Amino acid sequence: MSTQDQCCTIAPYFKVPSENLLAFRKLCEAFVDKAQSEPKCLYYGFTFDGNEVHCREGYADADGLLVHLNNVGTLLQEALKISEITCLEVHGPEAELAKLRGPLAALKPQFFTLEYGFRR
Repeated sequence: MSTQDQCCTIAPYFKVPSENLLAFRKLCEAFVDKAQSEPKCLYYGFTFDGNEVHCREGYADADGLLVHLNNVGTLLQEALKISEITCLEVHGPEAELAKLRGPLAALKPQFFTLEYGFRR
């Protein structure tokens, strides 16, 4: 069985020192504002567990994910000054992941290949 679902998700987990949490939350608001204008962004948001933060985000395809990274690049650099990425996963079908491996290599993500599924 194969999938026709082209959706790509990226799952960054951040560790934010307590003294930087308020500043990081303000950056989250800016991230959300920017992502709202992206037509291939399916969902986007931040979840918190103390000073661990996860950004849950999904895109119609790899191109949508790359547009997002370009759109929020400056904000991401600001976030990385006051936090660190502790885990980064990218999920999608292999044809889409192939478009992401080079551009995301510096972030050292773990890639998960979607092999079975559907999207409504």
